[in-house]
Amino acid sequence: MPGRRVGRRSAKRDGDARQLILDAAESLFAARGFDATPTAAVAAAADVPKGLVFYYFPTKNAILSALMRERVPENPIDDLAAVVSPGDPAASLINLDTAINLRDHHSSVLRVIMWREADTHPDVRRTLRALRDQLLDLTAHVLQASTPAPIRPATLHACAAAWVSAMFAIAGTDRLHALDGLPVPTTDDLMNVAEVVAAGMTQLG
Repeated sequence: MPGRRVGRRSAKRDGDARQLILDAAESLFAARGFDATPTAAVAAAADVPKGLVFYYFPTKNAILSALMRERVPENPIDDLAAVVSPGDPAASLINLDTAINLRDHHSSVLRVIMWREADTHPDVRRTLRALRDQLLDLTAHVLQASTPAPIRPATLHACAAAWVSAMFAIAGTDRLHALDGLPVPTTDDLMNVAEVVAAGMTQLG
């Protein structure tokens, strides 16, 4: 009986069952997509009874929300000063992109799931917007720190927004092209964008 099975496995409630469920969900949502992954598949992959999944997460949406809360880094970059190349804002932008690593991040939540599910799940959209706001602030800081002359706030914001939009667009394009077997954007593509942003910032002042 299902109730007895949960009872036999109830020791996991005091252990790592919740993390096992999140690990399994992250892997399956990344590979199949949220809508194509039944809760039973998450339970099977985590090697826990389905009832235990619902003990921790009343709905499948609750699993996705937990992944957004717990597995998107609060601080996308550890050492912001390390990415700044004094006098070279374009190189600094590339350093920032490399440090954040949206296209090949170790977490599939940040690398795949967030982009795939943002259109249909409000919690994912909120998390993506919060990440974008963080990256806007980080980019503005990097641009100003790498440029000796002061930059007007409006110019700084516009250039930061252009760069973050480029990072998001290339990260999304990279994932879709890889899935379709198409050539993915290169570092040269991103460097071209960085140089345009840096040149625009210099001209606008």
